[in-house]
Amino acid sequence: MKSVDELLSAAKQAQKTFSGYTQQQIDDVCLSVGWEVYNDANAAILAKMAVEETGYGNFESKFVKHKRKIGGVLHDIKGVKTVGCIERNEETGISKYAKPVGVVCAILPATNPTATAGGKAISILKGGNAVIFKPSSRAKECTTKAIEFMRNGLKQVGAPEDLIQVIELPEREDTAELMRKSDLIVATGSGPLVKAAYSSGTPAYGVGAGNAVAIVAEDADIPDAVQKIHSSKTFDYATSCSSENAIIVVDAVYDQTIAAFKEMNVHVCSAQEADALKQHMWKLNKKGKMALNPDVIAQSSLVIANGAGISVPENTTMLLVESAEDPRTDQFADEKISPVLVAYRAKDFDAAVDILKILTSRVGPGHSCGIHTFKRDYIERLGNEMPTSRVTVRQPMAAANGGYPCNRMPSTATLGCGTWGGNITTENVHFKHFLNITWVNEPVEPWAFTDEEMWGAFWKKYNM
Repeated sequence: MKSVDELLSAAKQAQKTFSGYTQQQIDDVCLSVGWEVYNDANAAILAKMAVEETGYGNFESKFVKHKRKIGGVLHDIKGVKTVGCIERNEETGISKYAKPVGVVCAILPATNPTATAGGKAISILKGGNAVIFKPSSRAKECTTKAIEFMRNGLKQVGAPEDLIQVIELPEREDTAELMRKSDLIVATGSGPLVKAAYSSGTPAYGVGAGNAVAIVAEDADIPDAVQKIHSSKTFDYATSCSSENAIIVVDAVYDQTIAAFKEMNVHVCSAQEADALKQHMWKLNKKGKMALNPDVIAQSSLVIANGAGISVPENTTMLLVESAEDPRTDQFADEKISPVLVAYRAKDFDAAVDILKILTSRVGPGHSCGIHTFKRDYIERLGNEMPTSRVTVRQPMAAANGGYPCNRMPSTATLGCGTWGGNITTENVHFKHFLNITWVNEPVEPWAFTDEEMWGAFWKKYNM
């Protein structure tokens, strides 16, 4: 078991060699590493291990996640320059040169421990960097297996295997030391871990809390909207921070929407069942605070219903709670990380936006919101007014927020939430965030202006 200093020394030596690679060599490394966690055989092994070790999600979804996330990252970086001069503007005289950031410490979540590792490794390697992964304590074996596969990919193309490593030391002090001594941190995990990354003294990219909420407007294609929300909420039993935690449906299509969910084997809870479900899903933790019951996280709707003492059919895919409570205080408004969806009824679109703002500000500020509509003014209103980093239109949010074939969001599992969510960026953290850029500026025709050109219209406007 290597010490932190031994890991860093090996990573720095490997990265020093790697920094001399050509663009083609780096691209070959990314393809080789990517294939090791993308091909069907290995993806199946990792998906199976992740479910068995963590107890979160399901095999089918985790397998698809490998194909989607790894394939998406590889698609995004194909043909992109990250070595030498990557941009030249003759008009401005500005040239940009890409350089590695060095050794990256990447902290991984238990809910997505193998596909996240693969996507992160490819994005980090694309910039000529090395990476040391810190797996979740709940996912050490499956994450280590993913890294074993990726190191084999490095070996296949003659690249230094220590470009990808894992810290096996269990103590928090060791993780803190790794974060402190690395060149950059990317933290995808719990709030405390992200805060620790920010407090380490090392530059860090982190994520904010998720609580994705979607509006279903009166003009929505209801069958399509319900199918997409359902697929998103049930995928991997809602391990994704982008899975819809709530929907707000305008009155004109509310009954139709609930009926459509029922047709997809969704169990709509009675008031009594909703109360029992609430009692099961939130309990006092060791600190005496009401918190999400770990026994419901990323479990099937059947497991959750049984735990709550609710009788549901065997083919139940999801639990739905119709809430008439104030969204400011409703417990079901919180992030649930499970196939449990809460629906709020709004008299019209204006009321729906009001509820959306309350839910987003209360839990998950800065993360994302969605809307099912074809009305441009509705879409633009959310773009203008919502304190979120993403507004996802007519798509399943669990897939679309982090990059999807049907949109052009950068593929990632690390979603920045801006200052709203305590993060430095609102972007999807991807390969460009693992580059240092040198700006070379050359002299061009100087700019100049007269006082009249700059202030003339302003003086006239204010009679100055």
